[in-house]
Amino acid sequence: MQSGLYLICDGDFRLAVMLRGASEYTWRSGITIEVMASERTQAEVFLAQLRNSIRKRNVYRGRVVSLVESEDRRGMNVQFHRLPSLNRDDIILPDGLLQRIERQSVGFSRVADKLRTARRHLKRGMLLYGPPGTGKTLTAMYLASQMPDRTIILLTGRGMGLIEKSCEMARLLQPATLIVEDVDLIAEERTSQNKSCNAVLFEQLNQMDGLNEDADILFILTTNRPETLEPALAARPGRVDTAIEIPLPDATCRQRLFELYSKGLKLSLENLDPFIARTEGVSAAFIRELMRKAALFAADEGNEMLICDRHLDEALYELVELGGELTHSILGAGKAFS
Repeated sequence: MQSGLYLICDGDFRLAVMLRGASEYTWRSGITIEVMASERTQAEVFLAQLRNSIRKRNVYRGRVVSLVESEDRRGMNVQFHRLPSLNRDDIILPDGLLQRIERQSVGFSRVADKLRTARRHLKRGMLLYGPPGTGKTLTAMYLASQMPDRTIILLTGRGMGLIEKSCEMARLLQPATLIVEDVDLIAEERTSQNKSCNAVLFEQLNQMDGLNEDADILFILTTNRPETLEPALAARPGRVDTAIEIPLPDATCRQRLFELYSKGLKLSLENLDPFIARTEGVSAAFIRELMRKAALFAADEGNEMLICDRHLDEALYELVELGGELTHSILGAGKAFS
C-alpha cells in the first residue's frame, strides 16, 4: 500500500485516515499516517490506540533480532536469530554466581510490574567480564532464553554503528534486552581511540542515558578487558548498575565441565583427577576443545568413541605443546601454559 484513504464510521464517531507507505523512489523512508476528525481528542485517541496496537502486534516483538546496514547504506535490515537450546546445567559457574546473575536479570523481569508500581527504575545495565572462553556470551544467551516475553536485540560487529536505531527499537518493543558483545571494542579509554571509535562510544553512552528510568530495558554488556573500559561507561550508575566477573573455572567447575563435554561419549579413564589438576587456569572453551580432540583421536582408532587416558594425554599435548601462544590465547589458556 503506497497511498490510501480510509473512512471510518462507528456510530457518531467518524474519522478520515490517510496512509502513505514507504517508497524507495521518494524521500519517504517510513509509513506516514494522518488523521482528521471533528474533534482533536478523537484523532488523538485513535492514534494512541493505533500506537499501542502496533507495539503489541509488532512482528519483531519477543524475537531475537539484530540490525545491519543495507548494502546501499541508505537504510537498515533486520535479521532474525535463534537462541541456542540451553539448560541451566549447561552454565558452569562457581556456586552462587549464576543465582546472582539471574536475580539481576530474570528475577528482576518477573517483578517489573511491582517495581514500576513502587516507582523504582526499570532501566538497568549488567556488565559480564572475565578472560576469553569463560562463558560470558553463553551466559547472556541463557539469560535471554529464560525471558521469552522480552525482545532480544543483539549488537555485534557491524551493528555497533546502529546503536541509536537499536535503542529506538528496544524502546518501541519493551520489555527488551540489548546484548552488546565485546563492548571494550567501542568503549576503550578515549586516549587509545580514534575519532570514529569515540563517536560510537559517545552514542552508546548517550543512548543509555537517554532512556526513561521506567523504560523496561536491560543492557547486558560483555568484555574480556574490563581494565580498558571507559570509566564513564563502567562506573556511572544508570549505565551499568552491576558488574559481575565470570572467572576461570576452579577444580569443581572443571570437573563439571569434563562431565558436560563428555556427554555422548564413552569414557574409560583410570582417574580424572590428574587431568583436572593439569588444566588449572584454563577456560571452559579449552576443556570443550580438549574433549573434542580426544574424541577425534578415539574415532581415528575406530574404537566406537571410547576415550581413554592416552587420548586425553594426546589431546593435551597437541593443544599445549603444539598449539602455540595464539591457540592458548584463543581458548583462554594463555596464562595457564605461559
